[in-house]
Amino acid sequence: MSSAGQHEESRASDDAAFREYVLTRGTALLRIATMLTGNRADAEDLVQAALAKTYLAWGKINDHAALDAYVRRAMVNTHISWWRRRRLEEYPTDELPDQVVADHARESDMAEVVRRALDRLPQRMRAAIMLRYFEDMTEPEIAVALGVSLGTVKSTVSRAVARLRIDTELGENSGP
Repeated sequence: MSSAGQHEESRASDDAAFREYVLTRGTALLRIATMLTGNRADAEDLVQAALAKTYLAWGKINDHAALDAYVRRAMVNTHISWWRRRRLEEYPTDELPDQVVADHARESDMAEVVRRALDRLPQRMRAAIMLRYFEDMTEPEIAVALGVSLGTVKSTVSRAVARLRIDTELGENSGP
């Protein structure tokens, strides 16, 4: 077989592996991006941009076990880049816009209340909760990611959930 034929087979294999990665991890990546951006539309754009960068570097990534970390870093870096660029493009004016545009992504204050409650947790508890419930990682996966034992993950998540249950601000917004 020629070198060009091997390259085409390798590229087809890479494309299939990338497609499979996007299908299996796309929802979790969108959740992370939503937490970064604060709304779904920007989150979708952020995931798309990060996956485009990942696709271009796919052949250079040797450790496919670390793909989530690679894509998360690409999302964070891209988000920071967008934020910096946007900061330079916005200028204050003396005139108000013609009409107020409703921000449907912010209609529910519960997301902000939950975010503040998570921010009040200690770093390790917050990390364990985010990985468990926002990343849908299993407890053994969290143990590996945080470099702690499985028992530590279970107790940390349990204590964090208990603290969130008694959080006064969350209790005020839980409804009737």
